Amino acid sequence: MLYDITHFELHHLLQRPVRGADMQDLTTCLWFDGQALEAAEFYTAIFPDGKITSVTHFGKAGFEVHKRPEGSVMTVAFSLNGQNFLGLNGGPNFSFSEAISIVINCDSQDEIDHYWNALTADGGAEGHCGWLKDKFGLSWQIVPSWIGELMSDPSRSDKAMAEIMTMRKIETEPLLALHRHEQG
Repeated sequence: MLYDITHFELHHLLQRPVRGADMQDLTTCLWFDGQALEAAEFYTAIFPDGKITSVTHFGKAGFEVHKRPEGSVMTVAFSLNGQNFLGLNGGPNFSFSEAISIVINCDSQDEIDHYWNALTADGGAEGHCGWLKDKFGLSWQIVPSWIGELMSDPSRSDKAMAEIMTMRKIETEPLLALHRHEQG
């Protein structure tokens, strides 16, 4: 079997409510190799409303499959900006790739700087065009909340894309200047 936990255990974890009656329909499950609690603590410290909502531990059952010590952290449910996540200590079989990223829409350059600096700290890596990887290898996009409007306007999208392609972290001033110039 490729997984460190059984399909039944994973199905059960993903089906159980992680919050009360206001639970979202979708929860993003992030697979870690023993760092789920550390990651949840890292992320919830960065987001102003971040919080850990529950922690579960491995028991004796399933040890022959998951090989995790009894009492070690199995899952950590947490929320960031109202979005629910489940950190799962599933083992070394899978790791993150850029095929999935979490987008943070920011209203100011200060917000962009805050998230960029915090998520690249302690071993994270800068990418291009607002993309980065945090110290756990999870990809994030830190972008202005109005970027979609700018990029969907045919009269500004090529110039905006050319500007963005020169950036690692998004700098809003050149894009706002382009926006103001194009408006007249």
